[in-house]
Amino acid sequence: MTLLLTTTAIACSSSSNPDGPPATPTPPKIVKAAPAPMASLASASSTVDTTLVPKTARQSYKDGPNPSATPEAIASYLDRGFGEMTPGAGQPYVTRVIDGSVPPAPGANAKRVLRFAHLADLQLSDDESPTRLGQYDSADLTSSALRPEEAYICRMTNAAVRTLNAFHRKDPILFTLMGGDNSDSAQSNEVDWVLQILGGAPNVQCDSGDVDDPVPGADNDGKDPFVAEGLAMPWKWNTGNHDVLIQGNLEVTDAYKQTVLADAANGGTRDYRIGGAITTDTVIPDPRRALLTRAELMAKISADKDGHGIGPDQKASGRATYTFDPDGTQFRFLVIDTAHETGGSEGVIKQSYVDSTLKPLLDKAKADGKWVILASHHATASLTQNGGAFGKMEDDALLPAAWAAFIGTYPNVVFSMVGHSHENRVRALTPTGGHAWWEVMTSAIADFPHQFRVVEIFDQDNGWIMMRATAVDFSVEGDAVANEGRRRGVVDLTSGWLQSDGTGKPDDRNVELWIKKPQ
Repeated sequence: MTLLLTTTAIACSSSSNPDGPPATPTPPKIVKAAPAPMASLASASSTVDTTLVPKTARQSYKDGPNPSATPEAIASYLDRGFGEMTPGAGQPYVTRVIDGSVPPAPGANAKRVLRFAHLADLQLSDDESPTRLGQYDSADLTSSALRPEEAYICRMTNAAVRTLNAFHRKDPILFTLMGGDNSDSAQSNEVDWVLQILGGAPNVQCDSGDVDDPVPGADNDGKDPFVAEGLAMPWKWNTGNHDVLIQGNLEVTDAYKQTVLADAANGGTRDYRIGGAITTDTVIPDPRRALLTRAELMAKISADKDGHGIGPDQKASGRATYTFDPDGTQFRFLVIDTAHETGGSEGVIKQSYVDSTLKPLLDKAKADGKWVILASHHATASLTQNGGAFGKMEDDALLPAAWAAFIGTYPNVVFSMVGHSHENRVRALTPTGGHAWWEVMTSAIADFPHQFRVVEIFDQDNGWIMMRATAVDFSVEGDAVANEGRRRGVVDLTSGWLQSDGTGKPDDRNVELWIKKPQ
């Protein structure tokens, strides 16, 4: 998600650290013991059945105060009911056909051929890091500098994992595809939290510096340790701008590598010694905050369990571009790394990268008779020549029309899964003179509506295939901490400080998307 920054907001040391941080830094404190595991969810429902909606209408941010700035502000909103949700009516599927026609009746042998989940924009954040920019938070372009729920997003992500597992037990999900921006600021500890929550771990504590306990007692705030159930199915990595850039915007340099390990909080970060209010003074240093280069990030992901799609080529290049074929299907996923490592929150795809990497992969998929599903963090509309503010201009970068024209030459590309903009959105991309395909965006866990998607694809046995994409509100059953996080996320919306409601229109949420079967 876009966050405009000021390059002078973070004081940088003039020293460098060419060898990088140690692979496994020593924590400065002993962490607390985690409580007993939560019981697995017996069941979970989708927004087709019921949809959670805020009880309070959204106000103007000018009515204030900023809910993220002080403990008193968020408490005031919560006390007045700004964070409450109520079950609303279910949202039926909207049928959409790529050419605007009416879909034909399914054939006698129509069947589902693939079921997976799309989990986007977790943005697990170390809200006590020296590189945070809390003092620049606003209800405009910098609305993601702070979130009132940021200390709780680990527990919200864990709730999403528990919900996914409940769906999987009822009807197996083959894998979970990440949407990128899994971490928030390219920090090693943030990525560790991602791996622990998705992979399962007996003691996850999303805390840094000192051991904090904002609400005295165990298992009652976002800094308390918990047992992560872990996804019951494999998951695939996707790189977003926040995974490789400081606050999703600034290049990881040797100077910033020193800054993140120091104690100066010039840009404004949370200090739980003063209740979680924003300080521009000092924080407790922590070596676990070490910034990761692209190569270090790929090495860390690759070393975890099955590597989540990352292998030797990705480790060597530092880019998470790869393919995988779901067993028993004709589909091939092409995951494309669109993050711009020299800065800027928007996507960049260079013609040289198309020629050297993407075109050969697409040519091979076509030769192999595979139906392609693209997956990237950035949507086509978010492609730029420089990544946006703070990015370096790339002379050969493809703008949206050029990228669409290129993909339009491959009639076997049928769908694309994206994130980044924190909203549910579905677009039919129809390049002039080329083949059309569906682009499906899933909203963020980090921001309202805090949803993920379950995706099913059907061969309709009539010359068409259909994608059914279902939005899901994660369950907080048995998890008061995740519920508190969601309440705070609702406040971010209803207070007017979140830029927009990411729920999307009815034809962006629960959809059945038809496209002709590639020949």
